[in-house]
Amino acid sequence: MRAWLNRWRRRVWQALFYRMVFGESTAQGLPLPHTRIAPSTCIEGEDGLTLADHVFIGHFNFLDAAGGLTIDEGAQITNFVSVVTHSSHRAVRLMGRSYATHAGPAAQRPGYLQAPVHIGAYAFIGPHSLIEAGSRIGKGAVVCAYAQVRGAVPDFAIVAGQPARVVGDVRTRDAALLAQHPEMAAHYAAWADELPPAPSTPTETP
Repeated sequence: MRAWLNRWRRRVWQALFYRMVFGESTAQGLPLPHTRIAPSTCIEGEDGLTLADHVFIGHFNFLDAAGGLTIDEGAQITNFVSVVTHSSHRAVRLMGRSYATHAGPAAQRPGYLQAPVHIGAYAFIGPHSLIEAGSRIGKGAVVCAYAQVRGAVPDFAIVAGQPARVVGDVRTRDAALLAQHPEMAAHYAAWADELPPAPSTPTETP
């Protein structure tokens, strides 16, 4: 009986709090019917968020949009990702107890860092990764799990590590997939602006 009750409670909790929710809107009220954001994701400073359609944001992410956060069409943010647009730790160390009582905007405090983040179209942000203030992730880029991104990630780059470094180019795999599915070429080119070079040798299906 207890096992049945526990299963029922888990299903109710998941249905209420952990299911994906379709349909968002921009700050100007424009509908984004294909964008999905999990209710367990925390978005701070939502007024600073510029969101496109066809975006996926999974469970238990922390998105700080206070310094400006732009997420372009088709971007995917998986789970347990942190995107931060400000950092106060240096200011707190410099100012000590006076930090909490300092008059004026936080951005004017010595050592305070605030800079926008831009996540490009159809980029993929892997689980447990950190995107730091001022970073720009190019379109089609892949940020591997547990990566720490600081600065610019080129279009179509695969980055991994702490700090993140370029370890590959998604167009290599994309070209192989497009060779298998040529009917997808127009869809790919619609956001990527062009098709990747065809693979020179046969590539096994991943």
